[in-house]
Amino acid sequence: MKKAWMAAGAAIAIMTGLLSAGTASALDYRTNDRGQVILPKGAENKPVADKYNRKAVRLVTTEKAGTVIVDTNNRFLYYVEGGNKATRYGIGVGREGFGWSGVTRVGRKSEWPEWIPPKEMIARERKRGHILPDRQAGGPDNPLGARALYLYKPNGGDTGFRIHGTNQPWSIGQNLSSGCIRMMNKDVEHLYKRVPEGSKVVVIGPGNKQGQVVLEDRGTDFLRSLFGG
Repeated sequence: MKKAWMAAGAAIAIMTGLLSAGTASALDYRTNDRGQVILPKGAENKPVADKYNRKAVRLVTTEKAGTVIVDTNNRFLYYVEGGNKATRYGIGVGREGFGWSGVTRVGRKSEWPEWIPPKEMIARERKRGHILPDRQAGGPDNPLGARALYLYKPNGGDTGFRIHGTNQPWSIGQNLSSGCIRMMNKDVEHLYKRVPEGSKVVVIGPGNKQGQVVLEDRGTDFLRSLFGG
């Protein structure tokens, strides 16, 4: 099982199913003679920078309470609470060439989602000597992590993008994926409880397809952090 998640963990960084993000070379990574991914030295134990830890913040925005705003430039995700209040989470986002923007909605949700690599990805990676599973059951070893929010077009079908957890917390704050939005498992579980299906998700990124979004992060809401609410 460990071999499966290590191979899949790297492959998730080149997930397909993009809206129209274009093409880019696969994420550079090395494997040993058994096909196991060799992570950057110390990556498994690398702590997440404090700024990417979950925080109650003061946020000025015209978006309504219940909206999720993803700021891929600064690698933050906001859950808008109204009254200039929001919860801010650190995220990992798409690497160069895989960034995107747009207005989407949560089409469906899944706890401990299974991962099914596209056949094209399996074939492509096999040629590179990387063997991917046909599918991987949900669980702690799955690269999609503890929860997944599936992003759909406002009036249409699945975009192929997800907000999901990760079994590689060191990747938070990094630009490594193929457009999916990674969160620490504890954070995606927290968000999952608050965001029902149908919720609006605004992704700010290349192309400005999200339109004009008012977003001013005024930093930690210290009183709310101390006393809650």
